[in-house]
Amino acid sequence: MNTEFSPLELDFFEQPTISLAKSLLGCQLVKWTKEGITAGYIVETEAYKGPDDRAAHSFNLRRTARTEVMYHRSGLAYTYQMHTHCLFNVVSGGEGKPEAVLIRAIHPSAGIELMQLRRHSQQSVNLTNGPGKFTKAMHITMEDYGHLLTSSPLYIAAGYKPKSISIGKRIGIDNSGEAVEYPWRFWITGNKYVSRHQKAERIETIE
Repeated sequence: MNTEFSPLELDFFEQPTISLAKSLLGCQLVKWTKEGITAGYIVETEAYKGPDDRAAHSFNLRRTARTEVMYHRSGLAYTYQMHTHCLFNVVSGGEGKPEAVLIRAIHPSAGIELMQLRRHSQQSVNLTNGPGKFTKAMHITMEDYGHLLTSSPLYIAAGYKPKSISIGKRIGIDNSGEAVEYPWRFWITGNKYVSRHQKAERIETIE
């Protein structure tokens, strides 16, 4: 295995959900397939804090076949279908506390030609600047549901520490009551692969 893409340890995923959503920024998401490897730096995330968060699939302890993985250990892959897209989340919160971090965009770092092939020769930032775009580019599918993100074929590896993180409201949750206002979307300030709405409520400088 390429040591450049060595998986992070499981304890990385055991931090609180908001902290994890920030810490994932700059890490590399890696996917191995028979066609080759693709990887990218995570540049945008959203935190979903389970039972008390009206925007979360597990709000009010909703437990279905889709959300079951959220009730298990942190560091598992939670994938789900939305329209024609497969969206990818990192389970957080710990056993019995169904929370997750949605990955919204990546900055490609390996396997770019393979990504372009899967995305029909898309060559601009549109290649991976959205939660359904990068999963197609990396071939992250419902088959990855429940996979522990510390081992191949799908895992998270070390990357770099951003200089600053922008913080704002989450996207596409208009019918979520007071949860619409929660500032639980995080992105690497100024990165061109961030999906949209880059006006931040505040910016945190990373020491």
